[in-house]
Amino acid sequence: MELLKIAQEWAKAEVFSTRFFIIFAFLFIAASTGFWQLGKTELAKAYIIPMLVAGSLLMTIGLGLFFTNKSRIGQFEKAYYQDASTFADSEMARVEGTLKEYTVVFKVVPIIIVIAALLIVFINTPTWRAIGITTIAMMIVILLIDGTAHARINAYYKQLITLIN
Repeated sequence: MELLKIAQEWAKAEVFSTRFFIIFAFLFIAASTGFWQLGKTELAKAYIIPMLVAGSLLMTIGLGLFFTNKSRIGQFEKAYYQDASTFADSEMARVEGTLKEYTVVFKVVPIIIVIAALLIVFINTPTWRAIGITTIAMMIVILLIDGTAHARINAYYKQLITLIN
């Protein structure tokens, strides 16, 4: 029963965390709208599309993760009561896979930030500058949210190991 409880607590925390993707998505979309309505300079107008794209991507990530984790809460209970040991094994495998994915994220996202920074330095046009700066901002948001999610799933993994062994 303890296993089910910590699995559901983890999923609820993930549901809460994914709301931040949605909040930042609205902020990016609001910024895009602001640049569209109020932007007078070429650089300000160049931010409209990159901010809208970044907001759309963050919204897609946020909603996808929100609904996935929201449905997991009920699925956890069903799977646990069907066969607790199978549930424990599948959770261990899923969490281990997710931890490996985070390793990739924490290597790839900084590389994307560096590439975007190089765009700003070497290509001095308003459009590419806006794309670079928006990309850096979006990647920082992803790192912030995924950093806390990684810590949370790592703690969950340690609890799983303790309960199963």
